[in-house]
Amino acid sequence: MLEKLSGVVGRYMAVIVLAVAALSLFLPQSGLWVQTGWISYLLMLVMFGMGLTLKTEDFAYVVKHPKYMLIGCISQFTVMPVLAYILGRSFGLDTALLAGVILVGTCPGGTASNVITYLSKGDVALSVGMTSLNTLLAPILTPAITYLFLHTSVKVDVLSMFLSIVKVVIVPIAAGLLIDHFFGRYTAHAVKALPLVSVTAICLIIMSVVSHNAEKIMTTGTMVAVVVILHNMLGYACGFGLGKLMKLDMSKTKALSVEIGMQNSGLAASLAGSAFPDLAMATVPGALFSVWHNISGAILANIYSSIGGSDAGGSHSGGSHTGADEDKQS
Repeated sequence: MLEKLSGVVGRYMAVIVLAVAALSLFLPQSGLWVQTGWISYLLMLVMFGMGLTLKTEDFAYVVKHPKYMLIGCISQFTVMPVLAYILGRSFGLDTALLAGVILVGTCPGGTASNVITYLSKGDVALSVGMTSLNTLLAPILTPAITYLFLHTSVKVDVLSMFLSIVKVVIVPIAAGLLIDHFFGRYTAHAVKALPLVSVTAICLIIMSVVSHNAEKIMTTGTMVAVVVILHNMLGYACGFGLGKLMKLDMSKTKALSVEIGMQNSGLAASLAGSAFPDLAMATVPGALFSVWHNISGAILANIYSSIGGSDAGGSHSGGSHTGADEDKQS
């Protein structure tokens, strides 16, 4: 029953996330019970699920295909941060919102990208490899790049960001890997319910951020929403263009496009609270991105699945089963 329910929740994640966001925005009292201090723990739960589903072949792919990993890593940590800075400045966002948008851009790709790549008939193995590598590099690169873009306008606590990413991302993933290694017989059954757990955690994160900032979102929501949508869509477009420029086949081009466009925005919302404690609105772009990219990802998958390129070498879906990142849907 749980497996079937998990499958239904995964299929309709975009709708569920949108409904939760709307409810939290227009009836904020409905979500105030979800404390902002819970966000980190909820995200840790999602990352733990990712660790349970990662396999040895995911890391083997990273070693065997360094060219694609390098392209994915450099693209991930340059395209989205630069787009975030340009869009934030162009739309005249205030310091808090600019910090939040840039933080979304400097975070690694979300594991939802693995699912969308699969639905797009892209190279899932490449997608999982890029997500895994970029996530492991995030404790160093996310604080460093955020500091590079924001240090002249706001105090960036680099050490706090580093420790937060290690605690929220690396430790739970490592714990999941270890438990799966020693208790694989049991986790093989447990992971079938992970989409349900992950979607619930993601929705609670969105509910917390949106409900506690509903009034401010209503006053600045349109502009921030436009920036978030453009950030995501331009990420897809740049990834696709880079894939073509690098002469990657269509399945890998799709994977790169999705990986760049879809961010671990749940991590961004979590980090904003610890890195910028005096900038409450810095959590808003991450929450809005979480809502939007689940919708856009589903639409993109429908488009990409019809334009050629198969699931090259990517029948293995690795971490995609978690439904994670604040972002998992199927």
